[in-house]
Amino acid sequence: MKLKSRRGSVGDEESAGADAVGSLIAPLTPRKDCWWSSALLKAITVLLVLVTGVLIGFAASANISRCYFYTPSSSSSDHHRHLQVGGDGDDSNSNSKTDQTEQQQMQGSSPSPPSFMDFVHPGSPWGHTMSDEELFWRASMVPRVEEYPYQRVPKVAFLFLTRGPLPFARLWERFFRGHNGLYSVYVHALPNYVLNVSASSPFYGRQIPSQEVSWGSITLVDAEKRLLANALLDHSNQRFVLVSESCVPVYNFPTVYEYLVNSAHSFVESYNIDVPQCAGRYNPRMAPDVMEDQWRKGSEWFELSRDLALDIVADKRYHAVFRQHCTPSCYPDEHYIPTYLHLTHGARNANRTITWVDWSRGGPHPARYGKGSVTTEFIQAIRNNGTQCDYNGKPTNVCYLFARKFAPSALGTLINLTTTLLNF
Repeated sequence: MKLKSRRGSVGDEESAGADAVGSLIAPLTPRKDCWWSSALLKAITVLLVLVTGVLIGFAASANISRCYFYTPSSSSSDHHRHLQVGGDGDDSNSNSKTDQTEQQQMQGSSPSPPSFMDFVHPGSPWGHTMSDEELFWRASMVPRVEEYPYQRVPKVAFLFLTRGPLPFARLWERFFRGHNGLYSVYVHALPNYVLNVSASSPFYGRQIPSQEVSWGSITLVDAEKRLLANALLDHSNQRFVLVSESCVPVYNFPTVYEYLVNSAHSFVESYNIDVPQCAGRYNPRMAPDVMEDQWRKGSEWFELSRDLALDIVADKRYHAVFRQHCTPSCYPDEHYIPTYLHLTHGARNANRTITWVDWSRGGPHPARYGKGSVTTEFIQAIRNNGTQCDYNGKPTNVCYLFARKFAPSALGTLINLTTTLLNF
């Protein structure tokens, strides 16, 4: 390297100027000792861009997954709004929550995941889109830990099986009034039917996803299992009562609640007598799963403990036999559950129904009572008709908690009785 003299001279200045110009017009190719630094910088830049793209992709994928698992589908939201139409109801709160969820989805954010209490108390049954197979599988899950990690208050689930309107809804509303947290309501109606009730009614938003039902076919059993399965999703439901639109309570809620929650048995009528309407309906093709001496009949209107309800929902073996071999003129709704419980849980069944009905007139349907028949004496006769039964191993005269069939014209008289005899 040439060293410059500290003494300035004309020649030196010219030489320095020439060197400066030379340095400015030096070749554009990088110097050999630093070319690798530039290449490394470019490689790092490209790598950072790739990593950033991957991270953005993962974030977007995770957001979509959370929305898929935790956010109701648009069809569920529409179904919810459709079911909530009430006489004088106000569903602005539910619509506001739905709109907020939809807005969060549009903005790319996800709602909060469900809490533990959302799991044990799933709320209104309208929201899910599960098939029967998925619902029964989900409902049949049983915790292995016996102690509950929350304060559990046993509830009675009332399962309403109806084609459409509930003419005695006002009576049931009085029956339930003041007992929130001790009961739950589920309604299986025709798929396109929507109950027209106010937002304050215990029936508001309680319709379950349903399917068509034909009288005297296995579809009635399917509807019963569907009601049980939806009710089993709420882990506080301990007892399960099946009632119809023509059924009414003949005692007040505290009496019914204490009677059921404290019972050691379920209440399903189950018998076999040698008549065409009972033993004569047995199909030999049911053997060996169901033998002739195991065949049973009973009232469709059952009351079940949680353990037995779980087993019925989970059963596929006997349900398949009845679907295939208990065809019209067999009436599966009168035979499936009585036979199943006789085969599997005979000792845990009281072998009687708690729903009074009058078959004394004969025919395929029981007697129906309207306004002119319903009196204080009539209800008293249902309560104390001379029948004695066992309750937890002891005799009692309180054998029927509900009664059917009643015509809609009887509503006014029954409402009047709530302040006197019925005491609700």
